[in-house]
Amino acid sequence: MKIHILGICGTFMGGLARILIESGHKVTGSDNNFYPPMSDQLRELDVELTKGFESSSMPEADLYVIGNALSRGNKCVEEILNKNLPYKSGPEVLGDIIKDRFVIAVSGTHGKTTTSFMIAKIFQSLGKDIGYLIGGISPDFSFSAKIGSDEIFIIEADEYDSAFFDKRSKFIHYKPHILGITNIEYDHSDIFQNLDDIYKQFQNLFRVMPSNSIVLSHHINTNIKKLTKSQFWSKTKFLEKEDLQISNLLGKHNNENATLAINIASQLNID
Repeated sequence: MKIHILGICGTFMGGLARILIESGHKVTGSDNNFYPPMSDQLRELDVELTKGFESSSMPEADLYVIGNALSRGNKCVEEILNKNLPYKSGPEVLGDIIKDRFVIAVSGTHGKTTTSFMIAKIFQSLGKDIGYLIGGISPDFSFSAKIGSDEIFIIEADEYDSAFFDKRSKFIHYKPHILGITNIEYDHSDIFQNLDDIYKQFQNLFRVMPSNSIVLSHHINTNIKKLTKSQFWSKTKFLEKEDLQISNLLGKHNNENATLAINIASQLNID
């Protein structure tokens, strides 16, 4: 399948491009500008890139993946809608790819990238060819995303909306078996009016998680304590103490990240 990604140079969409290519698809992309490190990774993948969103320069494709930075009025978006061309959001496409995987998702306002890489590093150290899509760059990993051959897939699960036509948070599409929540604070004032709006998105996520899933989080965060009053169908584990001392990481927050990563790995019987 030929897939064109609009807004390809973001960390999520660029990572999705790699996963689609590794899954056997032909990928092209467009964006207003292309910046390293994602532009370097895309060129390494030989992705044909188009600068700007002129409808006349948009290549033909079997599916158009529209990034959440694009909205009505964008010339390519209007072309897709007027011609009734097939389109999806990036999170929906990823959700389709990983629907049969064992998904570990890390959500929260801060620490998602760090904690996701910590979890990925644990499994990498065990020799597992895990899949992952993480919104950052780590010296321990060649790329920010990989399809992997192992059952496990690790995703940095953002609460930002999926697309202009799907205002649900990205993580609603992933249906994780293990969900880690680092912390919750008010963020993304362009789409959320208050903390209650963010709580509603997490509550929507809890509704679609399988009953044999588990939610792990830090009980020390006041806003998470409020979230614990939500209705859960999953098992829950709230971590009370953050007493790990990680010598090569600075700050109490990284001890909290490491504690969450280790507790998530322990759910899969990793000592």
